[in-house]
Amino acid sequence: MNRVTEGRRQRRGTRRKQETRTRLLHAALALLSEKSIECVAISEITEAADVGFGSFYNHFESKEGLFAALIDWAFEDFADRLDGVAHGLSDPAEVIAISVRHTLLRAQREPVWGRLLMREGISTRALTRGLGLRLLRDSKRGLATRRFVVADPLTSVLSVIGTVLAGVAAELHFSTGAATPGRGHPAAAVRVERLAERAAVFVLQALGVKRAEAERIAQLPLPTVTDVSTPTPA
Repeated sequence: MNRVTEGRRQRRGTRRKQETRTRLLHAALALLSEKSIECVAISEITEAADVGFGSFYNHFESKEGLFAALIDWAFEDFADRLDGVAHGLSDPAEVIAISVRHTLLRAQREPVWGRLLMREGISTRALTRGLGLRLLRDSKRGLATRRFVVADPLTSVLSVIGTVLAGVAAELHFSTGAATPGRGHPAAAVRVERLAERAAVFVLQALGVKRAEAERIAQLPLPTVTDVSTPTPA
């Protein structure tokens, strides 16, 4: 076997391994959006991914290892992309408004992702990774520069995170209602254009920004986050 043929064979093997890992992550994402990791069996994940049971251990040491990789894949990548589109902005209020709007819009487009975000958002990890960590960081920057002025910084920041999660829950509710015959919600038709902006306004007000200014910022053109639905697993 010559070097060219061997190289192609290795690339095929690497590609297939990545494809299998991605299928396992997608399967876990769907299952864990509905129930806790303790209630999901490895066999359920491999069956949903349509791969052999033994293949799981070629990629992950345990369910916990898979879950950690899934959180990084689903949320850290998205948060990094948000950092990218906000790069160069000096106003913490604009940065937070962009993050809130993009998060709610993605939850509307991808309900499975939104449901998993809801589950992760109320965990002890919420303030130490991903989107929660970024919201804390950007809120603290605004407080340090007095762009945000509040009586109780901790409570205000927690209310920001709670508002985002409530907004995601509302998007999921509207999506379900619109998809169910006879259960369409009258506000569902405007949820994409308005709910994300209104949530951003509320978040900025919770951080001490005047309403008129918050509304102006929430209606600024929204930078595009590319390929958020198909992150590449490491």
